[in-house]
Amino acid sequence: MRPILMKGHERPLTFLRYNRDGDLLFSCAKDHTPTVWYADNGDRLGTYRGHNGAVWTCDVSRDSARLITGSADQTAKLWEVSTGRSSSASASTRPPETEESALVITGIKGRINRAVWGPLNRTIITAGEDATIRIWDSETGQLLKESDKESGHQKTITSLSKSLDWSHFITGSLDKSAKLWDTRTLTLIKTYVTERPVNAVDISPTHDTVVLGGGQDAMNVTMTDRRAGKFEAKFYHKILQEEIGGVKGHFGPINALAFNPDGRSFSSGGEDGYVRLHHFDSDYFSIKM
Repeated sequence: MRPILMKGHERPLTFLRYNRDGDLLFSCAKDHTPTVWYADNGDRLGTYRGHNGAVWTCDVSRDSARLITGSADQTAKLWEVSTGRSSSASASTRPPETEESALVITGIKGRINRAVWGPLNRTIITAGEDATIRIWDSETGQLLKESDKESGHQKTITSLSKSLDWSHFITGSLDKSAKLWDTRTLTLIKTYVTERPVNAVDISPTHDTVVLGGGQDAMNVTMTDRRAGKFEAKFYHKILQEEIGGVKGHFGPINALAFNPDGRSFSSGGEDGYVRLHHFDSDYFSIKM
């Protein structure tokens, strides 16, 4: 792999998202400015300025025309991807025609780190500080299923990523593991054990591969020693659960990972403020287990 180093953020990365076509990569960070890059060569197209707090997440519309971002400033902003114009919705205000949210989910202790739609938008899947994955009915808010406490994660769940067909999804945790789950039954399928807290996970859209990233907390290791903090992205065979390779480069914990939809490259974002774009070499596509 020949990584492309992309320096456009002044503070740690928090999230990465490709558009549907895989030609654009959007990055979020604690520096308040979401950024868009060409996914092929890493050239920066521009930034979206307007948030007053760390930006934790983003998503891009199917046609790549609009970008939604969520921030610690308690606003979600909708941007025109090509022009950077935005409109915002404040988390502290309500639409004038109603005083109630469409749906309120209760019964969760601690911060929710991930909330995603299930298949056909019929369910909502949540995970976070209490180490439990829950599936809710998106119409009624009724709890449908929750992960088994013995076989599930034992510490905070930091990340969640779904497969291309939404039949399964992967979670990463501070308990130094990632787990693969059946979306319909919430049955545990596979567990991937690593040597450090897991901050980010993703599933290859084309190969039986998953990638994990993390590292010891930046406060506990020197930022100049990559080996001490184990700041590499590790690849595992999705079925056999065996580690098949790793990619080093970051000088701090990896906080974000994303496979390109074409499966031929992936990106990583770190506490060091860098985005690294990695194109797989031919050896990756010929791995046989």
